Amino acid sequence: MPKAVLLLSGGLDSTTLLANALNEGFDVYAMTFRYGQRHASEIEAARRVAAAYRVQDHVIVDIDLRTFGGSALTSDIDVPKDRNLSLGEQRGIPITYVPARNTIFLSFALAWAEVLEAQDIFIGVNALDYSGYPDCRREYIEAYERMANLATRGGVEGTNPTRIRTPLIDLTKAQIIRLGLELGVDYALTQSCYDPDASGAACGHCDACQLRLRGFEEAGVEDPARYSKKVEG
Repeated sequence: MPKAVLLLSGGLDSTTLLANALNEGFDVYAMTFRYGQRHASEIEAARRVAAAYRVQDHVIVDIDLRTFGGSALTSDIDVPKDRNLSLGEQRGIPITYVPARNTIFLSFALAWAEVLEAQDIFIGVNALDYSGYPDCRREYIEAYERMANLATRGGVEGTNPTRIRTPLIDLTKAQIIRLGLELGVDYALTQSCYDPDASGAACGHCDACQLRLRGFEEAGVEDPARYSKKVEG
């Protein structure tokens, strides 16, 4: 089976991504980051998911993006709650964007892929449901792939070119959930909330929770995630 490095956050998208990559026949090496995020419970979710799917290897990389801050996820800035996320009404880049996060994550993944001689790197970016993050756009991914093939031995020599795989990029959240259910994903293992409580229960009001809840509602199934208090769909 071909080797692939997959960025696994423990959230809904990356877990669906993992199930899809395995279904396509890849031997998956999963990479998770402990980067100083306030929602560090996602790391435990990633561990649960990696164990459930018995990935070939699962590494947790420690970096501290709190050194720079600049995001509600890596500083003391409040996480926005109950924003209107209707398509066409999003304005600007939200404060939950972590500066250059996907560029940093992909660089670590690229280094590991080069060591493993893996051609494929999977990342669960999505530009349709929520396009506020500049590093989730198709043009960014295409540019990164070009750079990766200029920056690695296998890319320059043509012996092991890099492919950045983004199978979820054009799917709605509901479509992602339906795909995962078809692949047997247990979404109770996942954690999406930006601002969970001390027990890991989701807030139900941040952007990530709203998108997740709306996705499950549109997919016609109940969200098995644990919320801190009942959230009306």
